[in-house]
Amino acid sequence: MHKNGYGIFDTAQLLDEPREECGVFGMYDFSGKEDVAPTIYYGLLALQHRGQESCGIAVSDTDGPKGKVRSRKGMGLVNETFEEDDLENLNGNIGVGHVRYSTAGASTIENAQPLVLQYLKGTLAMAHNGNLINSPELTRDLSRTGAIFQTTIDSELIAYEIAKARINTRSVEEAVSRAMEKIKGSYSLVIMSPRKLIGVRDPYGFRPLCIGKRGNAWILASESCALDTVGAEFVRDVEPGEIITISPRFGVHSDRSHCFRNSKTARCIFEYIYFGRADSEIDKVSVYNSRILAGRYLAQDSPVDADLVIGVPESGNVAALGFSMESGIPFGQGFVKNGYVGRTFIRPSQHSREAAVRVKLNPLRQAVEGKRVVMIDDSIVRGTTSDKIVRMLRDAGATEVHMRVSSPPFLYPCYFGTDVPEREQLIAYRRSSEEVCSIIGADSLDYLKMERLPQIVNNLPICTGCFSGEYPIAPPEEDIRGDYER
Repeated sequence: MHKNGYGIFDTAQLLDEPREECGVFGMYDFSGKEDVAPTIYYGLLALQHRGQESCGIAVSDTDGPKGKVRSRKGMGLVNETFEEDDLENLNGNIGVGHVRYSTAGASTIENAQPLVLQYLKGTLAMAHNGNLINSPELTRDLSRTGAIFQTTIDSELIAYEIAKARINTRSVEEAVSRAMEKIKGSYSLVIMSPRKLIGVRDPYGFRPLCIGKRGNAWILASESCALDTVGAEFVRDVEPGEIITISPRFGVHSDRSHCFRNSKTARCIFEYIYFGRADSEIDKVSVYNSRILAGRYLAQDSPVDADLVIGVPESGNVAALGFSMESGIPFGQGFVKNGYVGRTFIRPSQHSREAAVRVKLNPLRQAVEGKRVVMIDDSIVRGTTSDKIVRMLRDAGATEVHMRVSSPPFLYPCYFGTDVPEREQLIAYRRSSEEVCSIIGADSLDYLKMERLPQIVNNLPICTGCFSGEYPIAPPEEDIRGDYER
């Protein structure tokens, strides 16, 4: 999120965190008696960690006029966007919802999702998590056929490809399958047609998507924690390359003829290290257990004599607990986190960047004073705030600060939805751990070893491109990450 005339900043940038992607949620109540909007609202609240720039809900009544969609979108957090009256006006027994952080396309209300399209065959509402790597090519091809774009997000390209294919296909699922032949990159989709709810996951399985059930209703969600929040039972994950159709006629149906199965899959490792909520399970692997293991392996491979282990909230906390369990060094709370800041706040123009960081995090002097501290963080991206956090601990009385990172060093950009910038902006690029340690002012620094990554996810096939430069799909020739205009 960019600075504007009021001095509004993205706090994730201030804290040098890898920023989140998006979260999707869909629900179909077969009984037709329940309005799904309130449940979608609570599901989106559970997925708020995946995106805080904008959000939206679109619903339809399968017993009402075919294709009539009611929607509400807004900038900011879910509980800031939706009032009780908004939910009461969103009447319908089928719907989709979305929370967004932009990795492609500007942060504007026009780019908020779900996207609602009216076309020759009716209506579609779609929510997308991920990032396409062939957006420029798709944009040029669609423009030549007369497409007029209302947004600058690659999600609109997917919707157009589905709508275009639907004209000459017998079903929405077949149209989705045709579109998948053209789009390349990462995507989990939840699509609402007049009488069906459809879930789609890219053939590599970069982004998560799971199925849940509550009474007569079926649910699709980015993470299982959202199912828990709304009282739904976890059924299973959508498989990489799978197209799931939910309808009263067939229940949950997966047509193998429409699916794209890859011999090679590549889940994003950062779903386990950072993005996923600790109480989620993704592809049968617990996010919490993955972070505990990361901390344990750090303690095994990079031990240090210290008095206290602390985590940088929130994703560093569980890895810090794992480090403590393995090393025997007591685990404690080293920071107080301001939970009311959200993603943005107004910063006085002349105040220091360090003061801005303190708005979000402040060290707990009573815990760290006079202690040799091991500080666990999930990553170091640009390194623009690690030095300030280290200095804050020293100012609070820590006698030593040893930093351990529960991921390998970022050395390459990501093109599949994680906002990792160009190599020249990465602090670890062309620098040794000792050089980075000197820059941030820590007493020692070490990272999780590359060979440990498969071990923390039970040897699930993963993408490690941002660490190794080895991508499951060839990177695009045109870098379309960040804000761009068609």
